Amino acid sequence: MNDDIEIKPYEGPVGGWGSMTSIAHRVRDDAAASALPELLRQNKPDGFACTSCAWAKPAKAHTAEFCENGAKATFAELTRRRVGAEFFASHTVSELRGWPDQALEHEGRLTEPLRYDAAQDRYVPVAWDQAFAEIGRQLQALRADDPDSVVFYSSGRASLETSYLWQLFARLYGNNNLPDSSNMCHESTSVGLKAALGQPVGTVRLEDFDKTDCLFFFGQNVGSNSPRMLHPLQEASERGVPIIVFNPLHERGLEEFTNPQRPLQMATRSTTRIASRYHAVRPGGDIAAITGLCKALLALDDEARAAGRPRVLDADFIAQHTQGFDDFAAFVRAQTWEDIETVSGLQRAALTESAQIYAKATATIGVYGMGLTQHELGVDNVHMLVNLLLMRGNIGRPGAGACPVRGHSNVQGQRTVGIAEKPELVPLDVLAQQYGFEPPRHKGMNTVEACEGVLSGKVKAFLGLGGNFVRAVPDHRVMEPAWQQLPLTVHVATKLNRSHLLPGRSSWLLPCLGRIERDLQAGGVQTVSVEDSTACIHASRGQHAPASEHLLSETAIVAGLAQATLPPNPQVDWAGWVADYARIRDAIEATYPEQFAQFNQRMHQPGGFARPLPAVQRQWKTPSGKAEFKAPARLDAAFAGDGGGDVLRLVTLRSNDQFNTTVYGYDDRLRGIQGTRDVLLMNRDDMRRLGVADGSTVTLACAAADTGPTPPGVLREVPGLRVVAYDLPPGCCAGYYPECNPVAPLQHYARESKVPAVKSVPVRVKQPA
Repeated sequence: MNDDIEIKPYEGPVGGWGSMTSIAHRVRDDAAASALPELLRQNKPDGFACTSCAWAKPAKAHTAEFCENGAKATFAELTRRRVGAEFFASHTVSELRGWPDQALEHEGRLTEPLRYDAAQDRYVPVAWDQAFAEIGRQLQALRADDPDSVVFYSSGRASLETSYLWQLFARLYGNNNLPDSSNMCHESTSVGLKAALGQPVGTVRLEDFDKTDCLFFFGQNVGSNSPRMLHPLQEASERGVPIIVFNPLHERGLEEFTNPQRPLQMATRSTTRIASRYHAVRPGGDIAAITGLCKALLALDDEARAAGRPRVLDADFIAQHTQGFDDFAAFVRAQTWEDIETVSGLQRAALTESAQIYAKATATIGVYGMGLTQHELGVDNVHMLVNLLLMRGNIGRPGAGACPVRGHSNVQGQRTVGIAEKPELVPLDVLAQQYGFEPPRHKGMNTVEACEGVLSGKVKAFLGLGGNFVRAVPDHRVMEPAWQQLPLTVHVATKLNRSHLLPGRSSWLLPCLGRIERDLQAGGVQTVSVEDSTACIHASRGQHAPASEHLLSETAIVAGLAQATLPPNPQVDWAGWVADYARIRDAIEATYPEQFAQFNQRMHQPGGFARPLPAVQRQWKTPSGKAEFKAPARLDAAFAGDGGGDVLRLVTLRSNDQFNTTVYGYDDRLRGIQGTRDVLLMNRDDMRRLGVADGSTVTLACAAADTGPTPPGVLREVPGLRVVAYDLPPGCCAGYYPECNPVAPLQHYARESKVPAVKSVPVRVKQPA
C-alpha cells in the first residue's frame, strides 16, 4: 500500500495520456528499460504473444499492438530485479507471508531452482537434476499408492506445446486431474456454449467487428481486461454502430476512449464515445435483463405478425436450425415485467428501447466476460445470451455471434490440446494408439474439487504449471492451513507469489523462462504457439536474453519431471520434443488432425490460423443436431443471502494496475482510486440506510444462506476496508479480487460448471463496535 492515498472521481477516458503516463511510471518502477524495444514486437506475427490477455491479434498490426496492461506484463517479465539465494537467505518464508502481493511481485524474477528447508523456514538452492530426481521419487511413491492423489494444475499462460506435454504427463501418470484457470472463470462458457451450440468456444472472429451493426456487452470491462479490443470498438462507434452495455459499475473503458495511436486525438485530448446505452444491471440480474429484452422482442414480433409486416424474429432460422424455442418463449411470456424490473434493477422502458435497437440490426455480436459466468446460474446466463442471439439468427452470420472474452493468454488453447478434467473432451483413443498406453477414463478433479480434495486429505500432491492457485481460489482462510499439510507441492514459476509461501511438507520452486526470452535448445532457438479468444493460433518467439543462465523452459521442466517420474516409453520422446518443439506440434497435429492441419506450416500466418468452428458454418454438434434454446432455472442468477435486510451483493473487481492475481501497483486510475486496494465501493443510498460514512473503515463479512462446513475459528471476513461512495446499483457493493476472496465460500459455485460465484457474493458490512 502507498502512504499517499487519494480517492476522487475519474472523469477522463481510458487510453490517452493517462495510459502513457502509467506505462512510463511502470517501466521505471520495474527497472525494465531493456523491455522498451520488445514492445514493438509484442503481438506481431514475427514477435511474441502478450503474456497477459487473450484478445485477438490482427493480421495488419498497429505500430504499437499492445495495451497499457500488456506493456506492464512485459515490463514485469523483463525487470532487472532478481530473487535468488541471497534473497531467501535474508527472509524467512513466515516473514514473506506477511508481505502484500504487490511487494512479492516487485522483487523480480526467480533465478534458480529451490527447495523448502523447514528447519530454516527458507527456500534454498538445489541443482536441477537433484530437484527432478527427488520430485520424481515422491511422485512414483504416490503413484504406486494412488495416482488420483496428485493434481496437475495449469494457469492458462503456458504455450500449446507445453500444455500438450503437461496433459500427456498427467494421463501417463494415471489421472485426469487437470484443473486450470478456466475452471475459475469461463468454464461456464465451455459448458454453456457446448450444450447450446455444440462447441465450447465463441463464434466470432476479429473481422466480424468490421461487419457488425450492433454490439451487446454483458459483464466485461474492456478498459482493464482487454484494452486492445477498444480499437475495433472505436471504429464501430465511429460507424454509428450502437453499443449497448449491461454492467453493474459504470466503467470508463466502456464509456470513452482516447486512442494513443491517433496523434490528433492525443493533441486535442478528444475522445470517442464507446457505449451508446449503458444499463447498470443489478449483480445477478442478467438473466432477468435478457429475459426483458426477449420479452420485448416477442411483443414486437407479435405486433408485426398482427399487422402483416415482416417478422422481427428470424422464423426460418429458428425452424431450420434450432430446437426448444416454444418452451423458451413460454418461459419468457410467463415472466412479469414487475419481476424482471425487480431482479434486473432496470426499467421496462429502457429494456424495450434496447430491444427495438436490436430488432433493427442485421448482424449483432454479444460480448461477455466473467460478469456472466461467475454466478450460481452462470451457465444459464450464457444460455440466455445465446437465446437472444438465436432469436434473430445471429449465429453463423458475418458480423454476428457470441464473443466470450477470455483472460489468460492461452487459457482457451490449453483446453484445445487436452487440459481438461472431463475425459469426454479429449480424444483418449487417439492418445492410446499414439503413445501405446491405456489412458484413465474416469473424471478428474476441477479447481473446486481439487480444493475439496486438499481439505479432505484426498489430494497428496499439487503440481502447478504457473499461476497463484491458493490466492486465486475462494475461501483463503479455509484453504491456506490445509495447503501446508500437503506432502508435496511443486510450482513452475517466473516470480514469487503467495502460493509459494504456503509450502507443503516437501516444496519446490522451479523457475522457468518467460515467453519473451530466448529459448535455446539443442535444435536451436524455439518458437511456441498460443490460441486467442477467437480460436486463432499464433506463433510466439522470444528474443530477449534470459533473466538467469539457470532457467529452463516450461517445456523442458515438464519433460524433466515426466522423465524422472514415469517408466520409459519408446513412443514418448521427451528428449526429442525438448530439442525441437516442431516435433511437439507434429504430435499435436497427429492427435487433433482436424484442428491443427499443417500446424508447423501455418503457425506464422499473420493474424493466426483459424481453427474450424462448426457453429460458424451452422453445423450444430449437439445431440439434436440443432442449436438449443435453453430456459433458465429462474430470473435471479445469484446465491441467496441469509435473509437479513442489510445483506448486499459483492462484485469482485480487478483494477487497471493488475492482471488476474498479479498486482502491478496500487493505482486504479479508471476508478479514481490511488495508493490502496483496501476499499469497498458502496451505493450512496445504501450507505445512508446502513449508517456507513464515506471514508470510514469497515469489515466485510459473508452473509450467505448456506456456506457449507466451516472449520472452527475460521471467519469469512475481510477487515480494514475503506468505504468509497460510488455509482453502482443499490443493494450491491464492490471490492478487489483476490483481496475479497475470503468472504466467498468454496461451496458457492456455478451449477454444472463449478466456477466460483464471486460476482454476486452475499455479504454484510460490519462497523467497529
